[in-house]
Amino acid sequence: MQPDAPLLFFDSGIGGLSILGPTRALMPSAPIVYAADNAAFPYGTRSEGEIAARVPALLGRLVERVRPRLVTIACNTASTIALDHVRAALDVPVVGTVPAIKPAAELSATRVIGVLGTRATVRQPYVDDLAARFAGDCTVLRHGSADLVELAEARLRGEQVDPAAAVAAAQPLFDQPDGDKLDTVVLACTHFPLLADWLAHAHPQVRFIDGGQGIARRIAYLTKGQSWPDDAPPGRALFTAGIPPGMNTALAPFGITDLGSL
Repeated sequence: MQPDAPLLFFDSGIGGLSILGPTRALMPSAPIVYAADNAAFPYGTRSEGEIAARVPALLGRLVERVRPRLVTIACNTASTIALDHVRAALDVPVVGTVPAIKPAAELSATRVIGVLGTRATVRQPYVDDLAARFAGDCTVLRHGSADLVELAEARLRGEQVDPAAAVAAAQPLFDQPDGDKLDTVVLACTHFPLLADWLAHAHPQVRFIDGGQGIARRIAYLTKGQSWPDDAPPGRALFTAGIPPGMNTALAPFGITDLGSL
């Protein structure tokens, strides 16, 4: 493995930065390429068939172009729909991002947990399976929100965003029967940890969790013993529909300063 072979992170937008952040903390010298399919953003409003066809094809092009040592699908929607298709299509290790239902069930005292994601993610059979396997004795409430995705993107771009808008977008989860008993909520979209401080302030009795730290540890494990540069080169970001406004503001804190189009 060449030391300059990068880790490739993939999402429809920049929510995957919630996975990249903890990975950078564990592996500060790792070369990084971040790819955003903003031509199809947000994935949560797309059909399962479109995502299942689009994501493997696009990642195939990306792998040919950047020659990564590992691919992380830093998107719950793409992972729950297309992970198996991607793994079958690529000859590099692929790490997916799936809702942290197991740790949520382990933490819950009330046995009522929430899954807050995109509309596409929360309706997936994959989520049904996780709930059945790891939270069989819990009531699992779900809510899908496209508004939260948009708000997270705007906040990262440095725009003025009203925290009350994020709280309102998540409120239908708590308005369901037994919603007043929620004590643990899975942030099942990589965008949503970027709003977790606002949600936690509005619901101090609730623990909001995501899989970012666990995914970072998985990436570190799968690349253990490999050669890395002495110093991390500037990270690169690629966009399928041109570079959106505000990306320098969003990406620079993560060491990504080389922006381009795919």
